[in-house]
Amino acid sequence: MKPALSAAEVERIAPPPVAAAPDRAPEELAAGTPAPLRRDLEGLLGADRVLSRAIDIVRYASDASPYRRFPQVVVAPRDAGEVARVLDYARRSGIPVTLRAAGTSLNGQGQGDGIMVDVRRHWAGVEIEDGGETVRVRPGTTLGHVNRLLMPVGRKLGPDPASTDFATVGGVVANNSGGMRCGTTKDSYSTLRSLSFVLPSGTAIDSAAPGAAERFAAAEPALAAGLAEIRDEIRADEELSARIRSKFEIKNTMGYRLCAFLDADEPVEIFRRLLVGSEGTLGFVSEAVFETVPLGRYTTTALLLFEDMESAADVVQPLVAAGTTATEVMVAPTLITAAWNLPGTPEEWKEIPPTAAAILCEFRSDDEADLDGHERDALALIEGRPLVGPAEFTRDVELTEMFWRVREGMHGLIGRLRPEGTSLIVEDVCVRPERIAEAARDIQALLGKHEFLPGVAGHASAGNLHFMLTPAFGEERDRERYEAFMGELVELILDEYDGSLKAEHGTGINMAPFVEREWGAKATELMWRVKGLADPDGVLGPGIVLNRDPGVHLRDLKSTPPIEETGGATLCVECGFCEPVCPSRDLTTTPRQRLVVRREMARQPAGSALRAALAEQYVYDGIETCAVDGSCKLACPLAIDTGALVKELREREAGDRAERAGLAAARRWGAVERLARGGLRAAHAVERVAGEAPLRGSTGIARRALGEEVVPAWERPMPPAADARLPETSREGAAAVYFPACINRIFGSAGANGGEPASLPAALVEISRRAGLPVWIPPDAAGRCCAVPWSSKGLAAGHARMAAATAAAIWRWTGGGELPLVVDASSCTHGIAEEIGAALDDDARERHAAVEVIDSVTWALERLAPKLDVRRKVASAAIHPTCSGRHLGTDTDLVSLAWELADDVTVPAAAACCGFAGDRGFLHPELTEAATAPEATELAGREFDAYLSSNRTCEVGLERATGKPYRSPILLMEELTR
Repeated sequence: MKPALSAAEVERIAPPPVAAAPDRAPEELAAGTPAPLRRDLEGLLGADRVLSRAIDIVRYASDASPYRRFPQVVVAPRDAGEVARVLDYARRSGIPVTLRAAGTSLNGQGQGDGIMVDVRRHWAGVEIEDGGETVRVRPGTTLGHVNRLLMPVGRKLGPDPASTDFATVGGVVANNSGGMRCGTTKDSYSTLRSLSFVLPSGTAIDSAAPGAAERFAAAEPALAAGLAEIRDEIRADEELSARIRSKFEIKNTMGYRLCAFLDADEPVEIFRRLLVGSEGTLGFVSEAVFETVPLGRYTTTALLLFEDMESAADVVQPLVAAGTTATEVMVAPTLITAAWNLPGTPEEWKEIPPTAAAILCEFRSDDEADLDGHERDALALIEGRPLVGPAEFTRDVELTEMFWRVREGMHGLIGRLRPEGTSLIVEDVCVRPERIAEAARDIQALLGKHEFLPGVAGHASAGNLHFMLTPAFGEERDRERYEAFMGELVELILDEYDGSLKAEHGTGINMAPFVEREWGAKATELMWRVKGLADPDGVLGPGIVLNRDPGVHLRDLKSTPPIEETGGATLCVECGFCEPVCPSRDLTTTPRQRLVVRREMARQPAGSALRAALAEQYVYDGIETCAVDGSCKLACPLAIDTGALVKELREREAGDRAERAGLAAARRWGAVERLARGGLRAAHAVERVAGEAPLRGSTGIARRALGEEVVPAWERPMPPAADARLPETSREGAAAVYFPACINRIFGSAGANGGEPASLPAALVEISRRAGLPVWIPPDAAGRCCAVPWSSKGLAAGHARMAAATAAAIWRWTGGGELPLVVDASSCTHGIAEEIGAALDDDARERHAAVEVIDSVTWALERLAPKLDVRRKVASAAIHPTCSGRHLGTDTDLVSLAWELADDVTVPAAAACCGFAGDRGFLHPELTEAATAPEATELAGREFDAYLSSNRTCEVGLERATGKPYRSPILLMEELTR
């Protein structure tokens, strides 16, 4: 057991405390979950399913909404039976239950002060059925993952929120989330075929199973009879029926979907529909079967800029009638802000008249020839209208991505522009589509009146508008400003437009007090009856959709105290977009949670017991198990790199002794390489004679004595040792300098089909020779490194020493940049190309920037493949793209090279960072095991002729996960071009 941190160690890890924060967590949270509750739930589920420490409670207390509530405990059940046991316990003990999946809900749907049930961690799973016409999905699966699996059959899910890659199916069904293309006909409510669900009573129903209606009525007689009674009441009231149909002609997620009583006859089917948009307050959806919609493989897009909103709005319905798949409206301030803050946006946007408005218009089709007609029709429709600039369609992928990045990037833009300490709230209203222009104008005026940024965007064809508020909830004045704005917004949308206060983001705590204001007393009372019938004990999500407290939306508002600026951490809006790509998401914490916990540390005064407990638990959960891979930066709308902050924290932790050791290693790296190769060779010799038990035992003892951050664990398979000697090459006539990365100088590569180890340097030298582009390996390459191992551990002196030495050597090797430098591991290519410069002085940085650094995969694809004859291809290959490749933009090169070598190439939809992170997978193999589990599950039971990646340690991680021999495509290319 590790000793408790000293006060000085706590302060090294924690951010500086802020002045007394009104919303800081109570001191007693330091002890975590009360022991009786923890013991009860561990007895029900097992200790591994119960998260009860202070850090667990704090990290689950925040989500993408402006609220923060502390659960008493978090549980992670694995199946519907375990969920039923939790609900039964909650009913008996009188403790409320909140269901939470991705935590991307914006209105406080995923928060509670009782038992929080994590229905993401163990709830992924997809089955494609009927040739892709339908798909069966478990609630913890992200929409983006489902769509990637459906893509080969030309289908996708109907709902398409901007958070598609991050939101889970459970949350999307619970909120009836919409999106840019789904309207009111392709959302969850419209495309769901059946649901499997668990009621608060514990009853489990599959609505598609034979006899489901009879089972529902027998198991839940009061609920079935009550639903039938409400059905008959609504249908007998023509005025109410008409009102319900009218309210759902536009997007509406306020309250329960009373249209279910008009759309179905059987109580089980009525209830199945009521579950959609019920925000986890009526039951738990354990599985959903969707009807899919056509993908439209080809697309053409135009950003049409009009003189004013009225002119833009006038063209929306004609464009919809012409077949557009998306018509997104943006006001000029959004584009102007983008032009000043988003790289790649047109300079001329800075000069757009502030009264202008844009329509982002998209057509999709599975037949590219169809797009020609769509473009002609659209251009004819807008001819003669008051445009600012020419109307042009594009099929250019990069330009199209830029347009959508701007539309979807409002979150990030406003997030970066908001003042320090302010929250970011995304509001979401809907009016009749024909009134969208005047509604946008009125909302802009209201935003200006209350001193909020006037940016407005939305789904024009649906009359759906989004805008953002940035109040500082730590200040009384801003809480009052927010309350005043919300009051006037409610009056505007309901009284002036008879619209929806929430179109697609759900009701939540944020809008629960206004359900009756929108629906009226009679309809609201029917909703209360539905809640009472389904959940008579009030266990599930009390107060989330229906709430009689008129001020509930103004309580539990979270402050955003400043934390470190490193990596942009203090800018975090807690949206959760980073979580699905994080390697530690199913082991410890995610990037959002790491920052949420740091904010709570900042709220706590120095000397606080909770501050100390969080800091102590943060060492493993927040620092040691972070892969510092930067994947979070790629997913984050604000490009926050939590890994950069963790590197800084490791530097704070390191201390003088570790710094000295790191510097010594940098000075003698050649000797370290030789020692590592020799030790690996000796260990394999011991394993061949005595098995792995002695090695596991000895490394286990050393890890306990010296620390898990120092001594690697012996886990099979361990890679073989590399050849001690690099291939002989010549500088004369060389087309490039080849720098074999130290991981390929230490670890040998897997052989074909797991046979004898192969030499990656020998293969790259050989295929370059065959292509007539010979490479030269400098004789002093050994002992040089990209310096990433030091920066990732926070060893500043060693990092600076190795960076300077390697950069100087590269400048000398390449003749001052005359030759390109080829590197054979994508993480090392990334380190040399994009990271090493930060540690150099100005002159050295300028010289280093002049060197062309090429990853070996790109070298093989672009320079060698056109000159080589692939004599045969393998039938199939599975690819693991690396996170470094994504940073470099070469992940597509890996896939393209694989297609040169294989007839069929598979990139698993679940492929993400493997979490090996240099040596992190040796020090904490549990991190790589958790990170690779989804990819291994997807590949299980399938066989491929080749398993390819572009980083040796990533290959080791995938070998451990799948039992298959992953290796560089360079080795396969050498074999197939002999």
